[in-house]
Amino acid sequence: MSYSDFDLKKVKSEFKLEIVENKDLFSNIEEVEISDFLSAILKQNIPIALAISTEKACSELIIVNLFLELKKQLQISFFSGIDFTVDKEKGLNGFCDFIISQSSEQFFLEAPVITVVEAKNEKIVKGLGQCIAEMIAASIYNERENKAISCIYGAVTTGHAWKFLKLEANTAYIDIEDYYIKNPKNIVGILTYMVKQSTK
Repeated sequence: MSYSDFDLKKVKSEFKLEIVENKDLFSNIEEVEISDFLSAILKQNIPIALAISTEKACSELIIVNLFLELKKQLQISFFSGIDFTVDKEKGLNGFCDFIISQSSEQFFLEAPVITVVEAKNEKIVKGLGQCIAEMIAASIYNERENKAISCIYGAVTTGHAWKFLKLEANTAYIDIEDYYIKNPKNIVGILTYMVKQSTK
């Protein structure tokens, strides 16, 4: 078993979670100004990524550029497609599409992990259980490294649409709202909020 084997029902049962789906978590978060470079890249890349419509295309043409912008604005590191095996017996093993760490160290993953992002080229709901499993693994990883934080964030995205999540203790919150790449300032704003909240 690995992260990809988890759907919402399975992750809730396996880890005794409460799933909350009716909260508006991020709609009041302020937008963040983005660079002219990112604006130009997205204008060029979004139609191509949506036409190709694969996870790889959306990751390379859209998602990674948002994280490069975030890294430029904040002292974080991000990792793409790395093995994040935390506990094989619990199924917390496999590869994560993207991991954001509060550390600026880029040569290796250093705790605390604050956000995991799962890319999907189909319905977002199919990635929610997998993302929550990765968030649980991030929480365990941080504790083992003696850098526990109270809240882990996550997102499932098609590149075009984004659904944000929050894991706090044994409760996983799935934001009631969806966000869209037509407003990248909004998405970068939420990601920035996640990073800054984790430093408190």
